[in-house]
Amino acid sequence: MMDYGFTEEQRAIQDLAREIAERELRPVAAEYDRTGEFPWPIVKTLAAADLFRTFIPEEYEGIAGGTPTTNLVLVTEELSKACGGIALALAGTALGAMPILLSGSDELKRRFLPDIASGKRLAAFALTEPDAGSDAGGIRTTAIRDGDHFVLNGTKQWITNGGEAEVYSVIALTNPAKGPRGASAIVVEKGTPGFSFGKKEDKMGIRASATRELIFQDCRVPAANLIGREGTGFITAMRTFDASRPGVGAQALGIAQGALDLAVAYACTRRQFGSPVSAFQGLRFSLADMATKVEAARALIYATAKYIDSQPRDRATMYSAMSKLFAADVAVQVTIDAVQVFGGYGYMRDYPIEKYMRDAKITQIYEGTNQIQREEISKIMIGQHISGGARAAAAAAD
Repeated sequence: MMDYGFTEEQRAIQDLAREIAERELRPVAAEYDRTGEFPWPIVKTLAAADLFRTFIPEEYEGIAGGTPTTNLVLVTEELSKACGGIALALAGTALGAMPILLSGSDELKRRFLPDIASGKRLAAFALTEPDAGSDAGGIRTTAIRDGDHFVLNGTKQWITNGGEAEVYSVIALTNPAKGPRGASAIVVEKGTPGFSFGKKEDKMGIRASATRELIFQDCRVPAANLIGREGTGFITAMRTFDASRPGVGAQALGIAQGALDLAVAYACTRRQFGSPVSAFQGLRFSLADMATKVEAARALIYATAKYIDSQPRDRATMYSAMSKLFAADVAVQVTIDAVQVFGGYGYMRDYPIEKYMRDAKITQIYEGTNQIQREEISKIMIGQHISGGARAAAAAAD
């Protein structure tokens, strides 16, 4: 792999994640995919290795070292090479912690982040609802102030780590009359009266990851659990996606790289017409295209992660959207091509490659579909062009 200028600490994190992925995740990936059980033994291993600390600042018992996004990308990529579903236990927790990290008070951070850093408590992010998926501004869950509490009512749908996490960053309407401008972010802890879970979803891919509905029925949450100020929840959610989408890109990247590695190994051992199939030009060209796309996705994700870490005050919306969009599309295409390399064997569950194709698809859907990413990118580009033209006209007038 190319030298991307990582520090010694980052390379150590990457190596550790790769070692755990090969030793702990790969041997059990097929079984967790079959049963759909949540991988608690692996979570404990990741916690013992301090991998949950890699995206948490030092003052809250983490080891982020000023590069939390890059660290998260490196860990997620390596784990996803072995199993994209199991990797979500950590990546989904990072997503759930992100609103607290970005907008929470110091007191709120000290209450929740140390347990997340230690892996003692997993986290989840709750925005999507039955009628508010890509249209995140259409949420209906309410959190109405009642003295020193908020009372939550509504449902959240398709929540990663749902039911397994202990800490939930929930976006709800504290002032429904204002629509999205009346949304706030609130921490809700598992076990709070009035907070329950729907059925565990039976998914096509990432089956080792728990996905459940969250149900709030007159759920009273202390006002001290408010993340930031009232009415800033939608802004917090969008800033969360700016920071988290490279992580989805890294999951897609890991899935694509894992599939490519299997395809190359198979092509070098599978023999047809007296030769390994890697001797055939058509297949070699396919592998070359797959490898080129994977490396291009890696370069974009790493660059975006470094930009977010080095310019934390800048909105990285466009680059985050690009990294998620491109890597997800690459993952789907590369895994399809990898199945083709395996031929009929690739379609059988006896071989691991079909799982990679199933796992890849979700990366085009969650944290904003790839169509939404294209909307985000194009709007920013057009807005920059229009504002640039206005500035040029103003300068000419002067």
